[in-house]
This record gives sequence, C-alpha cells and structure tokens, in this order.
Amino acid sequence: MQIICRGAESIIHLGRYQGKEVIIKERIKKNYRISKIDEKIRKNRTKKEAKLLTEARRVGVPTPKILLVDNVGYKIIMENLIDGKRIKEFLNSSDRKTIQKTCFEIGRSIGKLHSIGIIHGDLTTSNMILRKEKIYFIDFGLGYFSKKIEDQGTDLRLLHEALKSTHFKILDICWKKIMEGYKKEYSNADQIIKKIEEIKKRARYMER
Repeated sequence: MQIICRGAESIIHLGRYQGKEVIIKERIKKNYRISKIDEKIRKNRTKKEAKLLTEARRVGVPTPKILLVDNVGYKIIMENLIDGKRIKEFLNSSDRKTIQKTCFEIGRSIGKLHSIGIIHGDLTTSNMILRKEKIYFIDFGLGYFSKKIEDQGTDLRLLHEALKSTHFKILDICWKKIMEGYKKEYSNADQIIKKIEEIKKRARYMER
C-alpha cells in the first residue's frame, strides 16, 4: 500500500478493497501507552470518527463514503477522493465570485455540522476537497460531539486562524461569506459568532 500521509495518530494509505482503489486510514500503535489502553483508545477513536463521518453525510455534508470500519485493525476504509482538489489551492487560484460562492457553501456545511452537535476539531481548507462540484469535509480525527457554544465557537475560531495563515489576502471575503452561509443553516449562529469574538478577546488578553 502507498502511504499518502503520516500523522501523529494515523497513517493514510492508498490501497484496494473489493477491486476498487480506496483510502485507508489506520490508527497506529503508540509504544508509550500500555498495550490494553492503547488498543481501547484506537478502537474508540476509530468508531467515533466513523460515526462523525456518517452523521455528517446524513445531514447533507459531503464526506468520504465509508466502505468498512475495521475495529480490530483500527482502520477506516473509504472511497478515494484523491482526484479532487484541496480547497486550500482552489481558493488561492480562483476569482472573487468563485471564492464567495465556495466560502458560502463551506459556511453552510459547518452550520449543518454544528446544528447536530458535530465539532470537526481541525477546520482548515486542507481538510476540504472539491470534487464534482461538491465540497467534501475530511479528517474528523480530532472531532467530537458537543452542542456547547464554547466548543462551536472554538471550532470556528480555529478556522479563522487557519484562513488568516493560509489565505491572508482573501481573508475578509472568505470569512464574510462563510459566516453568511453559517447563519443560513444554523439557528444558533448569532450566539456562536458572539462567542468567537469573546474567544478572540481572551486570546489577545493572554498574549499581553
């Protein structure tokens, strides 16, 4: 199997399943953890990520289709999206109108996630893939379920920081349209947006 990406918690492989090319996410053993604890953590995180992906798809947020969850090998086998384009590169090479449309759809998807209590945990444009005119959200490895305003505000605050780092020149356009899409899908959006500003102020205070 060809390794596509190696992270702190997992390895992403390109492999084959039932005659098709697939993506395999495998949670790797941590030698510093007691073996039984390590197995329990990897099993729980594999199951949780699979559930997050499934629930996201259920409410209309495109995610890779799960073909198999291996709770023994701690693997999730998914459809291959490698022929898509990362939103990170797509935004930086698009015109203003396309950027606005794309970011509005990103905001709508995040609104759908938050409305059912899904925190992605790593909202960056590297974890979004454009494929066949759909924006797929990938890598829910740091995700969890929560409807707490603080958690949802933090989720979006991290996205804002990622945009500022990766898309500084178009930050204002991106954020405005993301917030518009978010408000369209999530009835609690105004409270979350207020929380983002509160989190920003706390961060500035801590930096002093």
